[in-house]
Order: sequence, then C-alpha cells, then structure tokens
Amino acid sequence: MTAANQDQIEKVVELKAPVARVWKALTDHEEFGAWFRVRLDGPFEVGALSTGQLTFPGHEHVKWESLTETLEHERVFAFSWPPSAVDPDGEYDADAKVTVEFCLEPTADGTRLTITESGFLQFPEAKRLEVLRSNKQGWDIQAGHVTAHVAG
Repeated sequence: MTAANQDQIEKVVELKAPVARVWKALTDHEEFGAWFRVRLDGPFEVGALSTGQLTFPGHEHVKWESLTETLEHERVFAFSWPPSAVDPDGEYDADAKVTVEFCLEPTADGTRLTITESGFLQFPEAKRLEVLRSNKQGWDIQAGHVTAHVAG
C-alpha cells in the first residue's frame, strides 16, 4: 500500500433520490443522526463544533465531536474530527484532523454521492492500517444506511 492510498478513503454511491433529498439527509443533523446512527446536540454550522453520542450498536460509548468545515448548498458538505477520537493514547498536533467530505452530483437517475475521508497519514504507521480498514468498513455500512434512508 502506497502512502497516497494510506491517506484517504473514497466511496462512490449512486442514489435514486434527487440532490435536494440527499442534501437534506446529509446536512439536517436529525436526519444525519438517523442514518449515521448518532444523536447530535444541534445543527451543522460552518466553523461550529458538533457534539453528540454514537447510537450505532456496539459503539454507544463513543462520543461524537466534529467541526463543520464546508456547507456549499447541494454540492459539498465537509466536517473534520480529531484523530485522538480513535487513538486517545496517540500524540497529535492541536490542529490535527481527519476530514470527511460529501460531494453531490446530479445524475439521470438521482445523485452520485462521493464520500472522501482523508488525513490518515498523521496516524502512526502501526495504527494507520487498522484505522483505515475500520473506517473503510464503516463507510461501506454507512453507504447502505444513507441509501436506505433517502429511498424511504
């Protein structure tokens, strides 16, 4: 595995729902919480910290903390989270972050959603592959969740 493909995960999901519907599922904190399995304390706002608690079975002990980076209406939603969330014993710079970006494109059948999570090179090499594998598996699961959510 090269350094380039150790730094990010990309998942493309074809959704049979219009961009406006997918955008709402991603950026309305209650809808996001429903499919992502997290209880968020408030709405996403650029530059604001979002907090909450995961409700995903087996992960209910995990607290949610993210910073909303981008909200470009019906195009791009991005947030970041601290690497210490999954590696509490690691030492990271105060500004270290992993970024999740959702890009939406209209298609003939609905919406192409590209999910990119980047910033894994800052994890120690011994921890990096474990985090990458776990998060890749997580995005495979979440892609199914958002697909079902917007179809319903």
